[in-house]
Amino acid sequence: SLMMQMLQNGGIEIVTDQVRTADPDNPRGYLEYEAVKDIGKDASWLPQTRGKAFKMISLLLYHLPPTEQYRILFMERDPEEVVRSQEAMLQRLQRPAAPHTEMLESFRIHLAHLRAWLETRSDMSVMSVDYRDLIEQPVMQSEKISQFLDFRLDVAQMSAAVDPSLYRSRSGQTR
Repeated sequence: SLMMQMLQNGGIEIVTDQVRTADPDNPRGYLEYEAVKDIGKDASWLPQTRGKAFKMISLLLYHLPPTEQYRILFMERDPEEVVRSQEAMLQRLQRPAAPHTEMLESFRIHLAHLRAWLETRSDMSVMSVDYRDLIEQPVMQSEKISQFLDFRLDVAQMSAAVDPSLYRSRSGQTR
């Protein structure tokens, strides 16, 4: 969601339907587009997103058809932080979570497979963006993103979207 806020602030049109609204887990909203979740069944909406940004979880990248050229900003975050964040959200929703070590190992395996697969896709340019670096160096990271996208973005406005207080599930500490 942070990246979507940054891109929007920077001047890129984002594709969102506001179905999933802000909540305690994501107080600025999710900025998702429901059709993305069904891309494996229906990708007819994809051509209308050219030149725009939409949010997609990594598991769904496998369903992107080779009929387009993609620039993917792949948000990298410490797997421990990702799993802890998911556990906190599931707990708030009163839903069961798999054992921590099992979730962590599954996530690490998924990322390794995904990275290898992305290397095989000539239709996908990928820039990995470290979440912690984004929080700690928003201007520098915004400049790199602007260069990667080959789009003149408002770097000052992009970096203004970063709120370090929302970085709550950090490695080595609990909040």
